[in-house]
Amino acid sequence: MKPALNPLSTDLERLQAQLRNQVAANEALVREKARLQAERDVLREQLNLLLAKRYGPSSEKSAPGQTDLFFNEAEAEVGADEDAGRDSDEDAGDDTVTVPEHSRRKAGRRPLPEALPRIEVIHDLSEAEKICPADGHTLAPIGEEITEQLDIVPAKVQVIRRIRKKYACPCCQGTVKIAPLPPQPIPKSLATAGLLAHVVVAKYQDALPLYRQEGMFQRIGVDLPRATLANWMIKAGALVQPLINRLREELLDFDCLQMDETPVQVLKEAGKAATSKSYMWVQRGGPPGRSVILFDYDPSRSQQVPLRLLDGFQGYLQSDAYEGYGAICAQPGVTAVGCWSHARRKFDEAVKAQGRGKPKAGKASKGLALIQKLYRIEKLAKDLEPAARQSMRQAQAKPLLDDMRAWLDQSLPQVPPQSATGKALHYLNNQWTKLIRYLDDGRLAIDNNACERAIRPFVTGRKNWIFSDTPRGAKASAALYSLIETAKANHLEPYRYLRRIFKELPAAQSLDDIDALLPWNIDDQNDT
Repeated sequence: MKPALNPLSTDLERLQAQLRNQVAANEALVREKARLQAERDVLREQLNLLLAKRYGPSSEKSAPGQTDLFFNEAEAEVGADEDAGRDSDEDAGDDTVTVPEHSRRKAGRRPLPEALPRIEVIHDLSEAEKICPADGHTLAPIGEEITEQLDIVPAKVQVIRRIRKKYACPCCQGTVKIAPLPPQPIPKSLATAGLLAHVVVAKYQDALPLYRQEGMFQRIGVDLPRATLANWMIKAGALVQPLINRLREELLDFDCLQMDETPVQVLKEAGKAATSKSYMWVQRGGPPGRSVILFDYDPSRSQQVPLRLLDGFQGYLQSDAYEGYGAICAQPGVTAVGCWSHARRKFDEAVKAQGRGKPKAGKASKGLALIQKLYRIEKLAKDLEPAARQSMRQAQAKPLLDDMRAWLDQSLPQVPPQSATGKALHYLNNQWTKLIRYLDDGRLAIDNNACERAIRPFVTGRKNWIFSDTPRGAKASAALYSLIETAKANHLEPYRYLRRIFKELPAAQSLDDIDALLPWNIDDQNDT
């Protein structure tokens, strides 16, 4: 027989088992509490960020003095053990970038452009008023005061009657000749070069949809249906394609290029629902003094699109972190460059996610302040030659980036990756190699903002006209946006430039004729 167990020993074992179960249950509750708190914090950050986007300012600029406040508070928070007993202003003082004082413009109205025509209206005294009331002598002229006001005459619409003389032989009556028409941008249509340029600029520069332009023409008694205007846009896009091809060659020949993309809706895209997204891809580059901005429509956002558009390109490609650029950047001779504006935006969102009334201190504010210091250096270097800009970056920005890298390595394990600050830190870490590449060449920009600014007119127009009807229309829009934005980048007035193109391109017979119409070969001041 087995000996009977000691009742006291059995009770003790049971109590120990209960205690272990209770400890395990408590640990599970602690873990669940921590999980719920982390989830609550993430949801609160998302709510704060949505409120900031809905009701707060959209600008990422900080109020004067706010950057230094962020930086000093962050210094006190990060590495407190190592910095204990040290003055908080010490760290900020070593790498502070001095920004020169802003020069104030003289108050008053700006003079009107000298190129505008002047109509003189002379205001004189009556003969009786020209007599001195004191002694009766006639007043002598001693000068004049000139005041200028701006007047405007509504758009002048006129009809050009092209009268073509016809001749015939009076004897045989078998020979008939007629003077030919000059080449037209759209043959057998009402559109002159000037009218076509006006409609294009109104839609693609001033964001006026064609149905609004139809109504504007109706108010002055001209019937131009929207369908006719839309057909003109498609034909104008086809007309300028040779010029677009030359601009692409110029773009790909230079070894610094920026790229971005934005959605566009096309209703009648084969194989796609009308509500699905297509994309407008934008490339910006070209050598100094010959800027090129090209728009390209594609129904896809896949990595095959950059491979097609940049076929043969060698050099630096600057873009955001979208993975669709990975394939082109993996090509031999193509070097990826990151965008500090996107990194800054992540930290700006993390600061906003803290909510109002919270002290703006911590890693999000620290990261934002460090990035803003990089932009201060760029502000000082913007007017320098590329070699001098690169030297300044190596002397001032590189030490700052070395400190940022050390801070990033220290901070990454301390922040939950799903929080707004964690996402900003991991974005910075994942993109680090691309972000610091702008140090390698003074021709590179610190961010992709110039390309994003080129997209802005398209985004503004999209809010008004909402969608494109067909792929042909979207492709024509891309070509016309390209010409307008490239003209602006080369300091040309879009209407004058397009009018010149629509007038002279139909008669172009050679590559030299097309090259003569490239924006940097146009003298806008002498254009008529």
